[in-house]
Amino acid sequence: MRNRHFLVTLFIIFCCTPGFSQDTLFARKIVDTLSSSIFWGRGYTNKGVRQAAHYIASSFKTFKLKPLTTNGYFQKFNLPVNTFPAAMQVSINGIALTPGEAFIVAPESRSSTISGKLTQTDTATWVNAQHRIIVNVKDKLTWSVSTEVANYTMIDVDRKAVSGKLNHIKVDIDNKFIPAFETENVAAMVQGTAVPDSFIYITAHYDHLGGMGKHTYFPGANDNASGIALLLNLARYYALHPPRYSMVFIAFSAEEAGLLGSKYYTENPLSPLQKIKFLINTDLAGTGSEGITVVNATEFPNQFALMNQINDKEKFLVKINARGKAANSDHYFFTEKGVPAFFFYTLGGIKAYHDVFDKSVTLPLTSHTQLFHLLIKFNEALMAN
Repeated sequence: MRNRHFLVTLFIIFCCTPGFSQDTLFARKIVDTLSSSIFWGRGYTNKGVRQAAHYIASSFKTFKLKPLTTNGYFQKFNLPVNTFPAAMQVSINGIALTPGEAFIVAPESRSSTISGKLTQTDTATWVNAQHRIIVNVKDKLTWSVSTEVANYTMIDVDRKAVSGKLNHIKVDIDNKFIPAFETENVAAMVQGTAVPDSFIYITAHYDHLGGMGKHTYFPGANDNASGIALLLNLARYYALHPPRYSMVFIAFSAEEAGLLGSKYYTENPLSPLQKIKFLINTDLAGTGSEGITVVNATEFPNQFALMNQINDKEKFLVKINARGKAANSDHYFFTEKGVPAFFFYTLGGIKAYHDVFDKSVTLPLTSHTQLFHLLIKFNEALMAN
């Protein structure tokens, strides 16, 4: 444990040194760090999400950002969550499968230790009714987070890992349900020079899926270490160049559990929501060869036109696509409270998503620098109006 904390400290010192140029090298170090095994998928086992929160808070402190809370940048809240901290073994027809790559357990599953026969119910599903085991054969394994426990154990198996009829299964899976897991949003501010009581928010979620058993974790490089890298890059820039309006930076927890961190914040805001000029939420910011899509573009057409005007002039991105309202990231509950907000995600590049292959080493960060400069220009335009 001491070695782990020492490594985290080294990462913070290296990544957050003032004067380190705003470019993809800075972002790469952030993504490398947050998607490493030290943070164990930034989830609910091995202190992953908590260590990530402290890493971000330490970065804010290094940049000399002002905390929004009296609790050292942290806004604490609780959520129920189902976790898998220990046993994670599945064998089918006598062949042991690799967790994460050959199978995943559905996040709502209960513990199960059995050895028994399987009965086929359709072309891609087998069951052991006695022990309430369900096996689905799938082309893509995609994991998530559950805030409840079911009365069955469901296992998704990669089609490439099995062949023919599934006759027998051996399972040893251990779940632990935590009814009130404590986590935190991480919030900081750069005070505006001219209109400090008006705010522009930059937000991104820092949590991911965590780990499945003792040996498998989901790195979450694109989702959403990439967004946190962009947020921290912007936080460092504005700390050195305070703008007219106050800039608020919030890294949300529990997005993967149902946008719970941002929901909690909108119900317990640390600054008046009606004072937010605009909110920009970034998630899946690690590619960009095909541009970006902006959610809420049709809700706020003037701001979308402004962003496109800037991009047309500066040629930052190949394309900015418009999308309507959607409850697919942390902007949503702000919009429901009347806060004007965009959520953007990058397009092109790797397709890894909610799986063990969302790694930093394969994440191109194609448009990080371009996004950084686009948002600087966009915020300047918002503050000029």
